[in-house]
Amino acid sequence: MSGAPTLVVIGGGPRGTGVIERIAANAAELYGDRPLDIHIVDPYPPGGGRIWRQDQSPLLWMNSMAEDVTMFTDDTVQLEGPVSPGPALHTWAADVREGRTVISADPAVLEEIRGLGGQGFPSRRLQSAYLRWVYEQAVAALPPGITVHEHTGHALRVSGPRGGRQRVRIQGRAEPIEADLVVLTVGHLDAEPDTEQRELAAFAARHGLVHLPPDFTADTDLSAVPAGEPVLVRGFGLAFIDLMVLLTEGRGGRYEDGVYLPSGREPVLYVGSRRGVPYHSKIGYTWEGERPPLPRHFGAAQVEELLHGGGPVDFRRDLWPLIAKELGHAHYHRLFTAHPERTTVDLTDFEEKYAVAEHGSPELAALVASAVPDPADRLDLDALDHPLDGVRHTSYDSLQDGLRAYITADLERRHDPAHSPDLSVFLGLLSVYGQLTGAGDIGAWWHGFFNYIASGPPGPRLRQLLALSQAGVVRFLGAGMTVESDEEHGVFRARSTSVPGAYTEARALVEARLPDPSLRRTRSPLLSALYEDGAAGTDTGLLSVDPADSRILDTDGRPHPRRFALGPYTTARSAGAFTRPRTGGAAFRQNDATARTALAFLRDLSCRDRLTA
Repeated sequence: MSGAPTLVVIGGGPRGTGVIERIAANAAELYGDRPLDIHIVDPYPPGGGRIWRQDQSPLLWMNSMAEDVTMFTDDTVQLEGPVSPGPALHTWAADVREGRTVISADPAVLEEIRGLGGQGFPSRRLQSAYLRWVYEQAVAALPPGITVHEHTGHALRVSGPRGGRQRVRIQGRAEPIEADLVVLTVGHLDAEPDTEQRELAAFAARHGLVHLPPDFTADTDLSAVPAGEPVLVRGFGLAFIDLMVLLTEGRGGRYEDGVYLPSGREPVLYVGSRRGVPYHSKIGYTWEGERPPLPRHFGAAQVEELLHGGGPVDFRRDLWPLIAKELGHAHYHRLFTAHPERTTVDLTDFEEKYAVAEHGSPELAALVASAVPDPADRLDLDALDHPLDGVRHTSYDSLQDGLRAYITADLERRHDPAHSPDLSVFLGLLSVYGQLTGAGDIGAWWHGFFNYIASGPPGPRLRQLLALSQAGVVRFLGAGMTVESDEEHGVFRARSTSVPGAYTEARALVEARLPDPSLRRTRSPLLSALYEDGAAGTDTGLLSVDPADSRILDTDGRPHPRRFALGPYTTARSAGAFTRPRTGGAAFRQNDATARTALAFLRDLSCRDRLTA
């Protein structure tokens, strides 16, 4: 082999950028001044990638405050490589404002930067500018011998023997790139419709209806959604918030003094879901005082013991009791230390008894009841997950009042530091997610629960939702939402458990949720080919990877020596490619492990080549 070793990174979004940053951080120790060619493949510009690209509506926001977003490691991240600190989003914006950092960006983005504070919610276009800057800094930090080549296009296939160079085929490029190592960081996936979605699409085609399947809302053509007509929306998470924005403000409506003034081009959105409520508001205050000591009941030792216990691990039976104990520990530690007047016993005594009580046991319930007099101060995870269980309304009008009261109460609580145990639970959720990256495929429930509690919309978005409800542009359907196809009348019909016996009809249905990250139904020819060529997948369709360094596993459980994968479609999925500062950053730890393994492999390869030259 002649020339420098070659690494191909497929996916130039924040995860791919994070891998480049870690290569730059570890190169001096592990690779020295050897030459290396890095090829980055993505149809979108590196840094933001598809989801965070510059070219999207300025109405779409991040769901995190600017001070809660960083792409840089700190001393809370457990990693073998060096910590390379850098600015969080709000600090970077301040540097741009003050001229300490110079960027090239759209004038509208620069104007937004001038008005951005730490507790503001930036647009995704502004986040794109930050991610692009991080990418450029990472590339600039690479040693002189490492050269980066950017390729605009989709990677179509990776082929090649386990013991030899890989061939990466790229759309629009005649010849493949020959690679010594390949790292997949392709992010969220498009998917072929499942059986239900195919049946709904066929029904819509027969009757001339509108049916929009699960998709990335920013990429969905919403022009077919009719103005002034009812539209059923199934899904009440962040995809719904984007849909709500694009079909209201995006169609010319506006808010004045908390009141929505329609343009007349909006549809009427009838929204429901399994829970029947929106994701919890982002917490609107910052942490003060002592942080809960985490992990306590769900750390690496507990996960390791469960994974090597000799049998299959069941999430509900084996993991959830420990996770619930961990979240309860975070909650009560904060309650006792920040609001001791609302407790009746000593913290040390409480925590000693709490540690030995089993989750869900009468002993634990009695301990909490005796130590925390007000039920509102106790953590009830089941009630959080099913807020409308047992709640029934006699009419949809009554349900609207009930949901508006629920959302108002949620907003008040999530912006009141008197309820700071909620923020402690958020930190507990981040800690748990970091531990679960080594547990394999744990099913979809946990990820949905995490997003519902910890990754909800900004408070201003929920206030807009309330205004849209008051204006009649949004109508709530409730929990346990189901959709039927009425062949006789040619309409979709929605029901919920919240208003027994009632239903709503519409000629349009929007599935407001992302496609499931399944290899079996992915539209990515790259991942489909990996699966067909022997890469291991789980029962739910995730790509199996080695939790130690994210190398792709084959069906015999062997790690591929030259292929890695990071992201939500893998068994080591983490909470996000970027994170809140000083919260451990599980994705950063994974990026570091992958970069170090890759650099060591390429170094040894380079040394062998020099010896045989």
